[in-house]
Amino acid sequence: MKYVAFDIETTKLIPEGDKWRSHYPLGVSCAATMTEDGEAILWHGQRESADRGLYPLSMTPREIRSLVSYLFREYRDHQRIPITWNGLGFDFDVLSYECEAPLSSSFCRFLAVSHIDIAFQMLCEKGFMIGLNAAAKGLKVPGKLEGMKGNKAPVMWAGELIEQERVLQYVRQDVIALVNVYEEIMAGGQLPWISKKGRWNKWIPTMVKRQERARLLTVGEAITLPEPDTSWMTSKMPRSQFYGWLSRLDGFPSLE
Repeated sequence: MKYVAFDIETTKLIPEGDKWRSHYPLGVSCAATMTEDGEAILWHGQRESADRGLYPLSMTPREIRSLVSYLFREYRDHQRIPITWNGLGFDFDVLSYECEAPLSSSFCRFLAVSHIDIAFQMLCEKGFMIGLNAAAKGLKVPGKLEGMKGNKAPVMWAGELIEQERVLQYVRQDVIALVNVYEEIMAGGQLPWISKKGRWNKWIPTMVKRQERARLLTVGEAITLPEPDTSWMTSKMPRSQFYGWLSRLDGFPSLE
């Protein structure tokens, strides 16, 4: 299957425990994409011309629209399905807001439903999702950049050029980890991981098989799955928490 994995980093630092949507606009500092054949692209603003010129704190709406248009063209012209880890609940939501154009926002909404969000499918089938790094460790493939965490990225991006370059390495490695995880799931048909209590768990995801090709479910397909039994959970994650910003789309579940 052809695909393009992607991930974004935002500019604004969100206080721990706060609802991130209440802090809009977040700004997009950089992003990374990678196709199934290994073509990787880093997306960011134009560096200043000075010797120690920095990357801008945020990509412009026009630069963000270029990223969105790239993802849409890859889907339309080359049948490459976008792949994310929680892209429904975050990346496409942010891009839709930050692009500041109705057409690009519509592309975001279309791709959000049409793409493969591994974490969201896991939520639909298990009632919860794990982190990308936990998935990589469980599958024993290279994961996130060592020594980096997402909450460090906004602070480092606002620093010196060497710190910004580190953030670019971080977002690129996130996409590599995403590709590693997807490929390993497809090869083995399962996602094992170690819980916080040190126990091994396993998720066997539903797949679509057509003409000897298999893939995970798109968001639009995953949302039709029956709700899993979450009676054992004390803190539940409703699906609407992730697709709520799409609730006005025709044919998509409404929050009302």
